[in-house]
Amino acid sequence: MLELRRGTITIGVLSQLSVPQYGYSLVTLLNEKGVQVEPGTLYPLLRRLEKQGLLESLWDTNEARPRKYYKLSKMGNEVYEQLCKEWEGMVASLDHLIHTRKDEEDGND
Repeated sequence: MLELRRGTITIGVLSQLSVPQYGYSLVTLLNEKGVQVEPGTLYPLLRRLEKQGLLESLWDTNEARPRKYYKLSKMGNEVYEQLCKEWEGMVASLDHLIHTRKDEEDGND
């Protein structure tokens, strides 16, 4: 289960960054939408995605506690779109495999 979740968290994170979010707000947002992610998982992922050029960041120092906001870069948006297409293809293929197996087990060839 852990391996399956790791791959999907990246798409989930990218899907929420069309508008700037800071780390904790992103954890909360994802959790509210049913994608459980721990801060210890999210923060390294955000740094890696930024290093890869998929995210842009900026610091907001207007509040008592400075916050680093992340947003999809142009390349990040393009990669997100590609990942969505790939995801949809994989879901369709796996759905077909799962239903084919169930039909075979039920004797419906």
